[in-house]
Amino acid sequence: EKHYAGGRISSSKFIKREARPTDDSVLTGRLIDRSIRPLFPKEFKMQEVQVILSVLSFDGMNDPDILGLIGASAALSISSVPWNGPIAMVRVGEKDGSLVLNPTMDRYASLNMELLVASGKEKVVMIETGAKQIDDKVVFDGIKEAHKQAQEIIALIEEFAKVAGKKKQEISPLEEAIEEALMTEVKKVTHERIEAALFDNEHPWHEATGDLIKKELVVQYAEKLTPQIISGIFDKVAKEIVKREVLEKQKRVDGRAMDEIRDLDMEVGLLPRTHGSALFMRGDTQVLSVATLGAPSLEQTLDGMEGERKKRFMHYYNMSINPFSVGEVKRIGSPNRRDVGHGGLAEKAILAVIPDPAVFPYAIRVVSEVLAANASTSQAAVCAASLALLNAGVPLLEPVAGIAMGLFSNEKKFQVVTDMRAVEDFYGEMDFKVAGTKNGVTAIQMDTKLEGLSFEIIEEALKQGSAARLKILEAMNKVIPIAGPMSAYAPRIETMKIDPSEIGLLIGTGGKTINGIIAKTGAQIDIEDDGTVTISAVGEDSVRNAMTEIEGMFKKVNVGDEFTGKVVRLAPFGAFVEIAPGKDGLVHISQMAAGHVQAAEDVVSEGQEVKVRVTDVSPDGKVGLSMLFGADIKPESESRPRSSGGFRPRPSFGDRPRPSSGGYRSSGGFGGERRGGFGRPSSGR
Repeated sequence: EKHYAGGRISSSKFIKREARPTDDSVLTGRLIDRSIRPLFPKEFKMQEVQVILSVLSFDGMNDPDILGLIGASAALSISSVPWNGPIAMVRVGEKDGSLVLNPTMDRYASLNMELLVASGKEKVVMIETGAKQIDDKVVFDGIKEAHKQAQEIIALIEEFAKVAGKKKQEISPLEEAIEEALMTEVKKVTHERIEAALFDNEHPWHEATGDLIKKELVVQYAEKLTPQIISGIFDKVAKEIVKREVLEKQKRVDGRAMDEIRDLDMEVGLLPRTHGSALFMRGDTQVLSVATLGAPSLEQTLDGMEGERKKRFMHYYNMSINPFSVGEVKRIGSPNRRDVGHGGLAEKAILAVIPDPAVFPYAIRVVSEVLAANASTSQAAVCAASLALLNAGVPLLEPVAGIAMGLFSNEKKFQVVTDMRAVEDFYGEMDFKVAGTKNGVTAIQMDTKLEGLSFEIIEEALKQGSAARLKILEAMNKVIPIAGPMSAYAPRIETMKIDPSEIGLLIGTGGKTINGIIAKTGAQIDIEDDGTVTISAVGEDSVRNAMTEIEGMFKKVNVGDEFTGKVVRLAPFGAFVEIAPGKDGLVHISQMAAGHVQAAEDVVSEGQEVKVRVTDVSPDGKVGLSMLFGADIKPESESRPRSSGGFRPRPSFGDRPRPSSGGYRSSGGFGGERRGGFGRPSSGR
């Protein structure tokens, strides 16, 4: 994505050139990659293929992800690369019980569902969904409608390929050049090694298991076969074994039923200093999620070709930087594209149940650490993050759980398996991740190694996913049924409203007033242009004291009110007394003592605290004060005229000064995410 596409220059002060791809770009790239990848022939492994999509012009209304997929499909269709397309993508929304085809970006926030479906002529290749607890049937109907609408685009690409297409390269299976006797021997040895390892209950199968066997075979047949041929034979044999056991014997590698979830275990509040934490374990997969709460000013600002936008809820997923999770030794680097995608998917799944800022005015960040991985870590992250948020005291609309389904099929039948293990993922044909609440779906991400899935398979995956999700939610509810109390280390936040025209009064000249309150109370104060003031601090006393200070500033002053104030300035005609932060009143010398006063300094001095009462409030807010009480009151001089230069000027809203040292922040508030309820990340692409 290029800033010029949207007619923008980056708002960064130091870097104006586009550097590494944004998370949005990564997620869109993964979305398209998952759609086109299964259509490459399995034997086509000898040459690299790269598809680069650049957004050159962006109208701000039509999301470029669909056009990117269609462009990639058209480019591959006319190229010489062996590829079994074309495919097309359609976006389907749902609002008020009706499906909405290819909604523009300004409508995303109002939709109950945003569904992206990549389809071929007969089957569905990829699904991605973000929804607000939508019914499974609505999702399924949307998938069928998207497939139907894609056919017109597919027909257009086919016509294009007839005119501009090149002749496709011919490919041949790896085994063609291998002697039949040698192939039989290698398959037999490979079969024995794989079958023994697959059903070894003491040492569960993992990717490293397959790699180890491959290395042994490469050494054994080094003079006869290349490592590529060995790897191809190995994967083919392993897939045949796993598929045969499932389809013919109804047997999974760990003995579970086809719709059975692995053993669940979970715990909350493990980490004493964090705001919220939870460990979720499903079989060998373990994810620790940690939730942190912050002031609204800590929301993330995203800068892209659409302009700046805010992101209040953030979820990050770490597996590539935790190589111990799969028993490997690797160099530690930045999170990879898979981490970005899985983090975005879990973020989308939970975003639909995050409370409104008016109810819970916090910036919220969750980090999910994969401690042990044996498939479906992204959905374990959904469960762990949901538990951690409840432990942090976040009043979620509903807890969210996620599960992944796999698939094995042949020409005659298919079998969907619930909660697949890594070996079933690697040698299976589908990864169907679905997350949601007891009320409905919040996120789906499906990809396949086949050239598409039938509607029958998709319907069964939704059915098994719904049943499994409810079982996991039931187990989660036993651990923490509702949001717990907030941690003593989490900030406390209060909000109040002031008249926007009085924001300048709260800030003060050069930020003097607001920074004074911050220094005095230790609270952080954020101001929005609509007059919303957010006060946050770890200690409740700090928040309360800051609230008192601000309320005092804007409290309506009435004649007869009494204050204890500080003398801030002396004048020939009296003394100015601060009765609230930023609000002064004048005590005329005639109101300082019962007798005659020659000069104000004869009675008071700057910095002195004095008790005063309000004698007059002018229409423009100027306050007259008196230090006389009881029998000393002089009624005849209570409303005497003030000196024209008597009051400190107050800045107006239009030209209010801003502090230069960053003592407070003024923000535009939450919202404005690219996709409203389903903002990317929010996407788990």
